[in-house]
Amino acid sequence: MPAKAITIAQQKGGAGKTTIAAQLAVTFAHQGRKVGLVDIDPQGSLAAWYDIRKMLVDEAGGGITFIQASGWRLATELDRLRRGVDLILIDSPPHAETDVRIAVRAADLILVPMQPTPLDLWATQPTLDMAKKEKSAAVMVFNRTPPKGKLVDAVRRKIIEAEMPVAATVLGNRVAFAASLMEGKGVIETNPRHTATKEIKALADEIAGRMGL
Repeated sequence: MPAKAITIAQQKGGAGKTTIAAQLAVTFAHQGRKVGLVDIDPQGSLAAWYDIRKMLVDEAGGGITFIQASGWRLATELDRLRRGVDLILIDSPPHAETDVRIAVRAADLILVPMQPTPLDLWATQPTLDMAKKEKSAAVMVFNRTPPKGKLVDAVRRKIIEAEMPVAATVLGNRVAFAASLMEGKGVIETNPRHTATKEIKALADEIAGRMGL
């Protein structure tokens, strides 16, 4: 069976797409899945993390197959990758609409990270509209979330009122996520008992449930 694909997309920069892509890839790999990781962001941050992972963790990627692709090559590379892995995670740039559209079209689920602020909420709509146009399922996920407060609750109410899809799992604003990436790892590897680890595992489980994995 061809691998299912998750595209992590958000028009607004700084939403944490690359961090989530790397953390989910490591989490799914630790669950015994063969994971494909695709970087279509010209900035190449995910590629830099993977290079560190090969040097410090495992030269084979520790259960993760990585490719960089963009433009006309993207669809072909995704088709090729699907044949060798169980699950693909695609990290997309905030702009470059053509590449993002291809990645959205190829995905079984669009994960839309957002910080719980009005600016992030407003910036999310174009990505949800694109997913709807391409007939791709989408779900928003709160990322870098501060401790519960009035603003967080207000944004969640707005999402519910607008009947937007939102994940039950919330990722906190935790240094542990970034610290693990510095070592070419995921937080599940550097700090298995940390709250951040519990959160990313919960998100992986929720995604798997949504996709029937």
